[in-house]
Amino acid sequence: MPKGEYERELINLANRTPFDDRGNDQITLKDISPLLLHDYLVKVKSSLANESLTDNMESVLEQMELLEPTPEGYSIKNVAAMMFAERPDRFFKQSQIDIVVFPEGREKNPNNMIEVEPIRGSVPMMIEKTLSYLNTNVIKKQILKPKDREESDKFYNYPYQALEETVVNSLYHRDWTIREPVEITIEPDRISILNFSGPNHTIPMEAIREGKSLCSRRYRNRRLGEFLKELDLTEGRATGIPTVQEELEANGSPRATIETDEERTYFLIDIPCHPYFTKKEIEIDTNGVKEDAESGVKGGVKGGVKELSDIQEVIVKEMLFDPSVTTSEMAQKTGIKFRTLQRHISQFQAMGVVVRKDGRKDGYWEVVKNK
Repeated sequence: MPKGEYERELINLANRTPFDDRGNDQITLKDISPLLLHDYLVKVKSSLANESLTDNMESVLEQMELLEPTPEGYSIKNVAAMMFAERPDRFFKQSQIDIVVFPEGREKNPNNMIEVEPIRGSVPMMIEKTLSYLNTNVIKKQILKPKDREESDKFYNYPYQALEETVVNSLYHRDWTIREPVEITIEPDRISILNFSGPNHTIPMEAIREGKSLCSRRYRNRRLGEFLKELDLTEGRATGIPTVQEELEANGSPRATIETDEERTYFLIDIPCHPYFTKKEIEIDTNGVKEDAESGVKGGVKGGVKELSDIQEVIVKEMLFDPSVTTSEMAQKTGIKFRTLQRHISQFQAMGVVVRKDGRKDGYWEVVKNK
C-alpha cells in the first residue's frame, strides 16, 4: 500500500478508535517508567514481569498491545503514558486532580478556602494519592453502642468505597483531550467531584438525574478501564454508580446526586456527608425529650441551643444516645483519648451543661440548659 494511502487509512481508523487506544508520536520509550510498568506487571501476576525492561521495553509494550504500527515503525499508545509515565500531564495537559476545601462551605464563606497542591502522576498514582489524602484528612468513623443489643453501630461521614469508586471513575471516564483537571471540592456537608466531559448521549437524562446505573453503548477509555480492572480498581460494565449508592445506603447516608448539562460537557457527582457528622447544634425542647431530625438521636435535653466543637459534639451525642455510658466506655467507642474526654466533661460540668446523676458506677448523664 502506498504511503499516502496508508496514512489516510490510519486517519480513518483513528477517527473510530478511542483516544486512549491511539498512537501518540510524542511519547517515547524513555517516557515510560520501567518501575511503574514492572510494578503493574507484578501486581497483575503477568509473566512479563520477568522480562528485563531495560533491554526489552519495546518487546514488552508490543506484547501488551501498546504499540501502534506506523510507516516509520510504531508509535506508543496514549494509555501507556496514562498508566506508566511519571508525568502524563506532559502529553495530556491538566491531567491532574485539584482538591479545594471550604471549611465553612462554598456559599457561606467562599473566601475561606484551602487549596491542596495539585495531584499529578500516572492514573494509579493519582488515585492512590487522592484516596490517601481523603482517608487521612476527611474520612471519620463513629461507633455507637445501642442499649438494646450487644452489637455496636459503626458508620462513617463518607464510606471509603464510595469515594474510591467515584475517584476512579472520574479519571476512567474523563475526556483526556480537554485541558481541565478533575476537581474535588470538600464542604462540611458534601464532597463534589467534577470531571469533563459528561456522559455520552446514549445515556438517558432521566437515569442521570435519578443517579441510576449509567449504561453506555460506548466507553470513552476502554483500554484504560481494562488496566484499572486488572488492578481491581474498577469493575466496569456500568457498576460504578450503583456501587456508590449501595455503599452510601449501607452506611446510612443519603443517596449521591448527579448533574450534567444537555450538551453533556461535564459530570458532577455530590456525595453527601452522613447526617450525624453535619449536626453542629444540639436542638432541644422544653418538654425534655426530642428526636434529632438529622441524627436520629434521642435524649433528655432542656432549654436553648449549645454550639459545640467536633469533639464536644461527639461527647454530647454519646451521652444522649446512652446516658449510662461511662467515660472509659466512651473513650473506647469514640477513639477519643480518656484524658481529653475527662477535660471536656469537666468543662461541661463546670458550665452546668452536663450533670452526672446517681453516682459514678450506677449513674447516668443528663444534658441540661447551658447557663
